[in-house]
Amino acid sequence: MAGLNVSLSFFFIVVAVCEAARRLSKRSLPAPVYGNLARELIGAFQLGACCLELRMLVVIGPWGGGYGPDVILTLLFLLFLVHGLTWDGASANPITSLREFLTAEASAPVAAVRAAAHLAGTYAGDALTRLYWSWELTDFHLIQNLMGRECSSALQTAVAWGVLVEATCAFFYHLTLLCFQHSRPLYRAPAVALIVTLLAYTAGPFTSAFFNPALASAVTFHCSGNTLLEYVQVYWLGPAAGKGGSRGLPGPAPGAGGREVGSAQSRAPPRANGSRWVSGRRPPPETCLGQVRDGRKKSTSPLRLAPVSHPPAPAPGIPPPRPWLLGLLPRSGSRSVSSSRAGSFGGGGSEGSALDREVQATLTA
Repeated sequence: MAGLNVSLSFFFIVVAVCEAARRLSKRSLPAPVYGNLARELIGAFQLGACCLELRMLVVIGPWGGGYGPDVILTLLFLLFLVHGLTWDGASANPITSLREFLTAEASAPVAAVRAAAHLAGTYAGDALTRLYWSWELTDFHLIQNLMGRECSSALQTAVAWGVLVEATCAFFYHLTLLCFQHSRPLYRAPAVALIVTLLAYTAGPFTSAFFNPALASAVTFHCSGNTLLEYVQVYWLGPAAGKGGSRGLPGPAPGAGGREVGSAQSRAPPRANGSRWVSGRRPPPETCLGQVRDGRKKSTSPLRLAPVSHPPAPAPGIPPPRPWLLGLLPRSGSRSVSSSRAGSFGGGGSEGSALDREVQATLTA
């Protein structure tokens, strides 16, 4: 039991130091440097150090300390629960950086910096843990030092089955992240820790369920039993295929599926988004009236009535036009009023001239 207490203390110290470094770098470094380099480096270091110590308990604990799978799985769940609450959005996985580059979410230099930070952080955690083992604080560490870097391969099945197992684990892991990407860390961290524990319990006897190329490279690539090409196929190509399959599925809309009860988003009124509505509520009736189809397109703006034009009022002192004069008004393409009257009455008599002057005065007004 003393060896387990020492391991728990090691976990606590690593998480505390990484959290302090994370907060210090967040305050002192620019946002792009922190988000693309420091945060990923610290997260990968925390993951590598804790997982290597946990793997030592997996290998030596059952026959050296009598620890069953229940103890190991409980520690695994607690570790990933703490990781999810303290990582501050870091992925600590090179496959995520590769996917962001292929989908144009990140440029090539940014993706390369993140992947390098993942590998550097994981190998730094591996070096620190082996230095900690050299102190031989427990019998477990003494046995581990006697073993040195001699270890057996984590791949305990055929290469093809190993690729399938790692791809399946990566698929369900990243699918869980996709489903809970809009949830609070308080809800997302237990779900991710639970799926990691289930995958480790199911696929652990076959490939150790790494589904993280950086972690597998630091932990098992130097072990004998398989070639480097076989390790790359299982622990790099397998997670990459599983990650690609999970991204091919449609994700939930923001707030859907993972919406928190009582959140501001769930209480917000429906907002128009093109011709659709984000909320499931019925749109207001004034908007429904505006959605009129005229045969060519569908308008989503409220219905507006055109203003009614009225004829101008006559000027003071001038009588309004008489009804029988409306037929005498000129039309487009017709002759003038005087010529039409002259043609009608056979000349320009005094009676016609007076009528013409009255019509001209009315038109001028």
